[in-house]
Amino acid sequence: MGAGDKFDAAKDKVSGSAKDAAGKVTGNSELQGEGKAQKLQGKGKDAAESVKDTAKGAAGQAEGAIGGRDDKENQR
Repeated sequence: MGAGDKFDAAKDKVSGSAKDAAGKVTGNSELQGEGKAQKLQGKGKDAAESVKDTAKGAAGQAEGAIGGRDDKENQR
C-alpha cells in the first residue's frame, strides 16, 4: 500500500467518524449516514490495498519458487 493510498483511506475513516459523531450530537441523520458511508469507503480502500499487497507478495513468492529470483541472484 502506497503512502498516498494509506493517507486517503485514513482521511476517509477519520472524516467519516467526525461526520458520524457530529450527526449523532446534532440529531442530523443525513450527516450521520454520510459519515458512516465515508468510514466504510475508507475501510474498503484499506481492504483493496491489502488485497493488492497480498497479490504482489504471492507473485513474488511464486517467482522465487520457480527460480526467477534465485536464478538472478545466482548469476551475480
